[in-house]
Amino acid sequence: MKINVLVTGAAGFIGFHLCMKLIEEGLNVIGLDNINSYYDIKIKESRLNELNKKADRKKNWIFIKGDLENNNLLCDIFQKYNPEIIVHLAAQAGVRYSIENPGAYVNSNLVGFVNILECCRKKEIKNFIFASSSSVYGGNTKVPFNENDNVNHPISLYAATKKSNELIAHAYSHLYKIPSTGLRFFTVYGPWGRPDMAPMIFANAILNNKELKIFNNGKNFRDFTYIDDVIFAISELLNKPAKPNTSFDKNNPEQASSWSPYKIYNVGSSKNISVLDFIDLIEDELGIKANKVLYPIQPGDVVETYADTSALERVINNNYKTSVKEGIKKFIQWYKSFYSH
Repeated sequence: MKINVLVTGAAGFIGFHLCMKLIEEGLNVIGLDNINSYYDIKIKESRLNELNKKADRKKNWIFIKGDLENNNLLCDIFQKYNPEIIVHLAAQAGVRYSIENPGAYVNSNLVGFVNILECCRKKEIKNFIFASSSSVYGGNTKVPFNENDNVNHPISLYAATKKSNELIAHAYSHLYKIPSTGLRFFTVYGPWGRPDMAPMIFANAILNNKELKIFNNGKNFRDFTYIDDVIFAISELLNKPAKPNTSFDKNNPEQASSWSPYKIYNVGSSKNISVLDFIDLIEDELGIKANKVLYPIQPGDVVETYADTSALERVINNNYKTSVKEGIKKFIQWYKSFYSH
């Protein structure tokens, strides 16, 4: 019997790649997305076209356009399609936009998150996996970031909503025994990426000879994580729901596990490089030099991200990670193909 999986944010970057993999594997996939205009909806529509083509021969894909805040719609989806596994990727993304439009983050990332969990509670689903972010590490300077580090000092509203998601998920896990796994993604990049993220901005600026703004005077470091590695991790965790930590010590509590079925994992490459070096690799792949201009650090920006992924590797037994050079090569091949149309 096929497993029914609900993927929210199905037309988004990570959601699209996950749905493609799950459709190919023969699972019944229900995709939900509101196709908002935070970035160009043409790429979202193109992703959906690819999903529809992939599913044509398998008949295991349903797409629903709607908002997380629409509780009646969510209840109808759960009632009609009986999803057993939820991968909740939908959210209002972007650190800098959260400074301009905080309300969008409250509605999607908090109200929408609780709505999804309420549906999970009523249907007693088998596994709830949700997107957190490396942004929760905020002003922390000790690297690599470990899931058991204190993350009580977010420096953007976006990061605060993601930390809130982790706390809310734990409460539901405790009260209703919902197996909940939060994934802290570290700067995911690759084909079909978000136009508002650095790799897409860099490629666009270099190819079109635009000024390439580099913030913090080029002194930022990022743990760039290739999309295929992220999708591998999520797909491996589908059948590994969080379990209670039987040795949990309430007198000396861990941050990333619980007496409840709850777990937090970093999903990164477990190495980082400077943004300037990342740009150099894009320049090499394109054979074009960037018109770089250095700017001061922006509000809400984290200086360095670097993931300790040892906890995840113990669970999914995957020590292979795509190198940045290989990842950029694949990304640029897609970028030139997609934007030459």
